Amino acid sequence: MQNSPDRHEYPAHWEADVVLRDGGTARIRPITADDADRLVSFYEQVSDESKYYRFFAPYPRLSAKDVHRFTHHDFVDRVGLAATVGGEFIATVRYDRINADGLPASSPADEAEVAFLVQDAHQGRGVASALLEHIAAVARERDIRRFAAEVLPANNKMIKVFTDAGYQQKRHFEDGVVRLEFDLEPTDRSLAVQRAREQRAEGRSVARLLAPGSVAVIGAGRTPGGVGRSVLDNLREAGFTGRLYAVNGALQEKELAGVPAYSSVRDIPEPVDLAVVAVRAERVPEVVAECGEHGVQGLVVVSAGYAESGPEGRERQRELVRQARTYGMRIIGPNAFGVINTSPEVRLNASLAPEMPRAGRIGLFAQSGAIGIALLSRLHRRGGGVTGVTGVSTFISSGNRADVSGNDVLQYWYDDPDTDVALMYLESIGNPRKFTRLARRTAAAKPLVVVQGARHGGAAPQGHAVRATRLPHATVSALLRQAGVIRVDTITELVDAGLLLARQPLPMGPRVAILGNSESLGLLTYDACLAEGLRPLPPVDLTTAASAEDFRAALTHALADDGCDAVAVTAIPAVGETSTADTALAEALRSASAAAPDKPVLVVHVELGGLAEALSAAAGTAPQAARPALPFAGSNHPIRPADRPPTVAEVPEADSRLIPAYPAAERAVRALAEAVRYGQWRREAADPGRVPEYEDIDEKGAAEQIDRLLGDGGMGGLTLGPDDTCALLGRYGIDVRRALPAPTPDEAVAAAERLGYPVALKTTAPHLRHRADLGGVRLDLADEEQLRRAYAELTSLFGTPEELRPVVQAMAPRGVDTVVRAVIDPAAGAVLSFGLAGAPSELLGDTAHRLIPVTDRDAASLVRSIRTAPLLFGWRGSAPADVVALEELLLRLSRLVDDHPEVVSVSLEPVVVAPHGLSALGASVRLAPPPARDDLGPRTLPVY
Repeated sequence: MQNSPDRHEYPAHWEADVVLRDGGTARIRPITADDADRLVSFYEQVSDESKYYRFFAPYPRLSAKDVHRFTHHDFVDRVGLAATVGGEFIATVRYDRINADGLPASSPADEAEVAFLVQDAHQGRGVASALLEHIAAVARERDIRRFAAEVLPANNKMIKVFTDAGYQQKRHFEDGVVRLEFDLEPTDRSLAVQRAREQRAEGRSVARLLAPGSVAVIGAGRTPGGVGRSVLDNLREAGFTGRLYAVNGALQEKELAGVPAYSSVRDIPEPVDLAVVAVRAERVPEVVAECGEHGVQGLVVVSAGYAESGPEGRERQRELVRQARTYGMRIIGPNAFGVINTSPEVRLNASLAPEMPRAGRIGLFAQSGAIGIALLSRLHRRGGGVTGVTGVSTFISSGNRADVSGNDVLQYWYDDPDTDVALMYLESIGNPRKFTRLARRTAAAKPLVVVQGARHGGAAPQGHAVRATRLPHATVSALLRQAGVIRVDTITELVDAGLLLARQPLPMGPRVAILGNSESLGLLTYDACLAEGLRPLPPVDLTTAASAEDFRAALTHALADDGCDAVAVTAIPAVGETSTADTALAEALRSASAAAPDKPVLVVHVELGGLAEALSAAAGTAPQAARPALPFAGSNHPIRPADRPPTVAEVPEADSRLIPAYPAAERAVRALAEAVRYGQWRREAADPGRVPEYEDIDEKGAAEQIDRLLGDGGMGGLTLGPDDTCALLGRYGIDVRRALPAPTPDEAVAAAERLGYPVALKTTAPHLRHRADLGGVRLDLADEEQLRRAYAELTSLFGTPEELRPVVQAMAPRGVDTVVRAVIDPAAGAVLSFGLAGAPSELLGDTAHRLIPVTDRDAASLVRSIRTAPLLFGWRGSAPADVVALEELLLRLSRLVDDHPEVVSVSLEPVVVAPHGLSALGASVRLAPPPARDDLGPRTLPVY
């Protein structure tokens, strides 16, 4: 690397891996003097037309002077970046700082000229767009605020790169050249463009892994039962529609189990899209190199021995990711269970699951292989007992999640037409801020159900690198629910909710009709509804003599009732009842529910296996024609029809109304309650509210105060004193009642006279602060005599004034004591919290949370979402508190933290909300340099 004294140190933090438009990856890094040969080789592969567009004249080769200029940079006024694949350049971009006359300049000049060159073979992959994002971020870091670019009018591709970026632009034409000028400050449109490109690229990268045209299993042995051989057999027996290859260096045969066999992936004459790697960890680097050189697009690494095995394995895992990305490949794993795609066009079972799951509309993601097995097993068992052939669309078990993560899979599912419901088992969230953003967007289109393991372990599972968060799990769960995520606690609840959401409409409200042939089971269901916050109607008992026609008539009547949003049917078997009766009842329920397709129906059954199967089959009871054996692509190996599960095409479910059945009332109602809450979130998400503007906010003054305080020795962070706290909050219209120190009785009296009676006398010692229940507060002191008496009592009970740190404060109007806090978490971002003050709320954990910035709707729901909220609304005849003033306080605090990320923590305690107005009696503010916001920077793949 260049290191002459006139150069700045090599900016390693500019290096990044990015996903391109077609799903492949590239490495972006600064160009250095060591890249001269790479630059020349790159330029030789660029067409004459592209060279002409770059230099506005024929330019067949670079001179030595050109090579020196394009590889020697100071990383401030002259910067060059390259996109590389396999260590070779595929595109370059550079900027040169210029002055107002367009001549080379140094700071404080804040404009630069930018130019790109992309190899013709890689044009159309989004390389230039990714480079523009990164060079713009570099320029902003170097105090460059504006780019200028000169482009020939015929160079439409490059003009489009600039115009589509979303920045504010100016364009004019002079001397036969289009000159573009644009500010580099991110705009709402540029961020939207960037995130849309991110979604397409990351979604496409997962699609390449799930729908390959060809798969090579590397490490498949002769003897059945090994990991590689098991994956090969599973692919073959599932009926993979593409080309399949077995690879093993020890193989001499040309075929293995009817599959073409090769000693190396490099020997395969056709392209390979996906490689499943099942060799020892020490052999994986050699295999990855062979795959990269052969042009393999992605890897599923089932091999173990990586980060889950300790520090040495963690470094081996990092090197695996670095090596794969060098070749533009993405990785699922290592230590992965595999991937499945049940689409009849693909039929991919590149996993250790011995049986292909039923095809259906549910997408599954599991970081744990064991949990992945459990999920597939439960869906398979209940596929015939709950919702028929509603099964899996895609399944991904990511193992150590070294590269492809749940975020990537969400990007894929968002656009996937075959997935209606997404189920995720997560043991860690590597990027909570991004996950929340993607979850909110996904949940607005389709349900997302999440169960998180290792909630109370205190550390991420072995092999998972995650960002540290200071937020408790309950807070993270609340933030996920705010984003529309359906949070459940167990795998059973995950499957229960997913199956209901996959085949039934969302309820429009919480009103539940209950009908059935068991009064006791109906009452259990009624109680379960009340416990989940639903509004059940009185159960309708059809008696044990009810026939299928009685059920049909009762269900039809309930669904026609405008006062009903969902129906729970309870059923117990009659003595001697036959499977024919089960089928008749199932068909009656299905036909009645089909007449009201906008209301969900679910069944609670007790020891009634026949009804569950009949419900799943009610949509298509005719015998299925025998399925023919399908030939394996590229070989003569037949697929045994009896071993192959039905596909979507083979089971006529498109027009069916499959009714979920549950063996317990609590499970059925819990799933229904989650659907009700999610439906309510969907309706509210359509109108998220707005962030109000307040004319009295002094944003500029607050910024100047913060800069001054941090500049006065506070760059490591500081807690503001009372005067600075009140001043900063006051700039955002948040008034804090002053508390004057009272180290002696005489000074307490002087403070009271200054503030005016009545006053409060408080101790501020850490062990007594905000603990009125301990007796460290005296209120409504009307005169000097009462104040001196209270002072004497406190010091006699609790200690000396030096220990108690007493203060005097003017009395505030009586009301409800609340607590408002804001904190910037390094992983989740800025969070606003609200609850009532006092030990009961703290013990119950009755605190609500919202991500900042908060809208007016968020503030209203935040106040109302705590369990003790009735105290604010006139509980038991008390005067209602001024909730409007409280919501305004929340919005103003949200604005402060959002406008100034240096405000890393604010606590207002207590905030007394009176019938008219409120009073903040205590406040603390902490400032620090803001944590990095990678969600506002250019697109990058995470590095763990």
